Amino acid sequence: MTTGIMICGHGSRDEGAVAEFEKLALGIRRRSNGIPVEYGFLEFATPVIKDGLAALVNQGVTDVLAVPGMLFAAGHAKNDIPSVLNTWSAENDAIDIRYGRELAIDPKMLKAAADRIQEALDSAVDDVPLEETMLVVIGRGASDPDANSNVAKVMRMLWEGFGFGWGETAYSGVTFPLIEPGLEHAVKLGYRRIVVFPYFLFTGVLMRRIYDYTDVVAERHPDIEFIKAPYLNDHPMVIETFMERIDEIQRGENNMNCQLCKYREQVLGFEMEVGLAQESHHHHVEGIGTGEGHSHDHGDGHDHHHHHPYPHADHPLGPKK
Repeated sequence: MTTGIMICGHGSRDEGAVAEFEKLALGIRRRSNGIPVEYGFLEFATPVIKDGLAALVNQGVTDVLAVPGMLFAAGHAKNDIPSVLNTWSAENDAIDIRYGRELAIDPKMLKAAADRIQEALDSAVDDVPLEETMLVVIGRGASDPDANSNVAKVMRMLWEGFGFGWGETAYSGVTFPLIEPGLEHAVKLGYRRIVVFPYFLFTGVLMRRIYDYTDVVAERHPDIEFIKAPYLNDHPMVIETFMERIDEIQRGENNMNCQLCKYREQVLGFEMEVGLAQESHHHHVEGIGTGEGHSHDHGDGHDHHHHHPYPHADHPLGPKK
């Protein structure tokens, strides 16, 4: 049995985001001690996941260790990627696919995040004490409260670890508070400096949205210093966490948190989603390509892959404005 590694990404219309994912996959390949490594995306970008799997088979792989290229386990990691893998596996029964867990809350990921925040602090012109500095962590935002709560926990651990004066969490979409109302709330707390840290792996439309809204709010409040921290990207500790997830699959471990999974338990506000069928909703945009010419925009400012009604969609702080 020949083993190979499959890195499963979400995909993006942004060519820069795709290039950064490819760079991360190459970093994993360099660490894999000769084990074949391929990657693929759920939507927009190519290669798609099934093409990455086919590339492994062409190299003689019969045992695939598949890991989601996701920070947290929301719908993509819990439903979409497993659905694609299971569908492909049913058509290729000679190939064994073992699926690992997301990057999750991990000391190595926190070290990567801390380094990015420290980079931002080191680049600041003025010397403002940490106790007079506020941290705002921006997460992706999901219709899964478990994933959203993980962003809040990351923020809290970074807040306490650094000793910032205060910390808050906001999201780029789907849930609330959104970036702009979240930052407007932050400025009311009276801190001299606000560090905005996007807890994201790669660049893209959402990253630009975060930095643009930061500039908008900063212009309204010139008495407060806003610092935009870089996102995680291919930090060495991110790659190290991926290698650990691959090693977990080989050891037969899977430590994904299922206790608060809305598909398994009746989570407050999401009771109707228990037991929903595991299926991918990305076939209509699978591999359509990056760039403006391949845009798939619903025109409403919201993310197209949010398929189940979010119970607080009309909350005054978002996700609809």
